[in-house]
Amino acid sequence: MLQLLQDYDCWVFDLDGTIWRGNEVIEGVLEALELLRKLGKKVLFMTNNSMKSRGSYLDKCLQDDIYCSSYSAAAYLDSIGFDRSKKAYVVGERGIMQELAAVGIESFGGPDDNEKRASFSSEMLHDTQVGAVVCGVDPNLSYYKVQYASMCLLLNPGCLFIATNTDARGHFTPNLEWAGAGATVGAIKGVVERDPIVTGKPSPFLMQDIAAKHNVQPAKSIMVGDRLDTDILWGLNTGMATLLVMTGVTDEQLLVAQRGSSNGVKPHFVMDSFGDLRRVAQQALQQQK
Repeated sequence: MLQLLQDYDCWVFDLDGTIWRGNEVIEGVLEALELLRKLGKKVLFMTNNSMKSRGSYLDKCLQDDIYCSSYSAAAYLDSIGFDRSKKAYVVGERGIMQELAAVGIESFGGPDDNEKRASFSSEMLHDTQVGAVVCGVDPNLSYYKVQYASMCLLLNPGCLFIATNTDARGHFTPNLEWAGAGATVGAIKGVVERDPIVTGKPSPFLMQDIAAKHNVQPAKSIMVGDRLDTDILWGLNTGMATLLVMTGVTDEQLLVAQRGSSNGVKPHFVMDSFGDLRRVAQQALQQQK
């Protein structure tokens, strides 16, 4: 593990299941992060949790150092020159809407549609100026939201189908996995019969933004996360080294199955918890003195 600290200058971390579970920080992780910074390492965070904007994490991370999938959706639309005379309909939480507003894209829906209900007894209208439907985790997903989003995608020419991510499950509370953004995306995909553009992990889109803003090289970077299909796959897709931690959704059985499969997602390194790196980081710090 000491070699890891010598080989990689930039450390990119997932949050849920890697740094914390729900609102509980995993033991030893904060100390390990602080030791990395003392060693002169660049520490960044990349989460597929779209329920918050970057500003919502300011009590835990620096805004410039965090990339959430709500930001990735807004950054993608901004990068392709999304027509600002058009709007985005959001099926997800307020974080997506805040990130869209930050790049000048008008949006509606999200939590404001939580109480709306579809009725077969009345005609349902939709906004013909919607140019993108943006989907993320939505604890209040409803038939109304699925129908409205589907109408925009099916009836508005050129309307983009954007998914912050397609995670099946997430550790939104300490001891239980909850349905992830994949539930939202899957419901709408089942109606419109087309695949979304995925902007969060494992899409390589954000790595270009990270490399440009922070002057980092993928070959000298390592992705640390708890999910094989997003965190580790994203690291592999972008040319980074990968470190799987067993504090989240991946268990030993799944890891063994992936390692035994010819097309499985195989991390370069595995640790029980990133907090376990404290001792090695302290040793490296002492060697610097």
